[in-house]
Amino acid sequence: MRAVLLRRTGGPEVLRVEDVPDPVPGVGESLIDVSLAGVNYEDLEFRSGRHPVPLPARLGLDAVGRRRGDGRRVAALLREGGGYAQVAAAVDAYTVEVPAEVDDGQAAALLEQGSTAYGALVLAGRLQPGESVAVSAAAGGVGHLAIQLARLQGAGRVVGLASTADKRRFVERLGADVALDPAAPDLVDQLRAASGGGVDLFVDSVGAGVLRSALLGLAPFGRLVCIGWRGRPDEVTTEELAERSVGCAGFWMRHVVDNRELLCAIVDRLFELAVRGDLVAQVDRIVALDEIGAAHAAMAARATIGKILIDVNREVTTPAR
Repeated sequence: MRAVLLRRTGGPEVLRVEDVPDPVPGVGESLIDVSLAGVNYEDLEFRSGRHPVPLPARLGLDAVGRRRGDGRRVAALLREGGGYAQVAAAVDAYTVEVPAEVDDGQAAALLEQGSTAYGALVLAGRLQPGESVAVSAAAGGVGHLAIQLARLQGAGRVVGLASTADKRRFVERLGADVALDPAAPDLVDQLRAASGGGVDLFVDSVGAGVLRSALLGLAPFGRLVCIGWRGRPDEVTTEELAERSVGCAGFWMRHVVDNRELLCAIVDRLFELAVRGDLVAQVDRIVALDEIGAAHAAMAARATIGKILIDVNREVTTPAR
């Protein structure tokens, strides 16, 4: 089979397509003939060495395809990687069947990012109807689904943060009441004004300076939920949290993945919303395996909107000269 291998860390150029043997499934695993694999921000961190992985490594945390054992169409979360390949070994407990009404692209875009958005809003954020919600990186793979899910969960004012005018227009089309520039010097004031006095729930996947503004923009009893590892905020003391009656929480998909009942309940909900047309995943681009370096570069430059997918069976043709 063809697969992308990471033999050394570095820039996008270190990703190489090679012919390698099919993986050998372990106990409780099944082989999947992959149709589409997802590109996630974590892949960039593994590739760069920010979060070390044993080398050589096969990246790719999610994939959709057909299970060899029964031919069923499935989506799988690949906690140990392996999605950037024509065949993946998937843990059965981390695999779900895909309804006929949901195409491969939507399934691949919803599985990881949709579950993360839902978990941040509902499990960690404990969103209540009528509460205001703000989402950073709102045009990204998780963010654009979080905007839609916040609306579907009955949120009041919904605010999206996005870095360009085109992305902000996209976020507003998704249903956000207001789209803000995260680099605005008066972001805290804008957050308070856009949310009607203060944000009840802020979902952040950016980190760094945004986190500080997010905390200061919270209403009393507001919650900040952090997903991913995107840098550290300025130091926040428990005294500061207490005097403003706000809280910070984290969300890690591992705690959903390791709970089969919870994982299935969330994914069933996401697929149900997709079948009804209430939740639509934006696919920015679908690339071939040989184009994975360019896809990583585009994601790193924040030049994408929604999800990047890999068609692992697509051949890149060289234009005739």
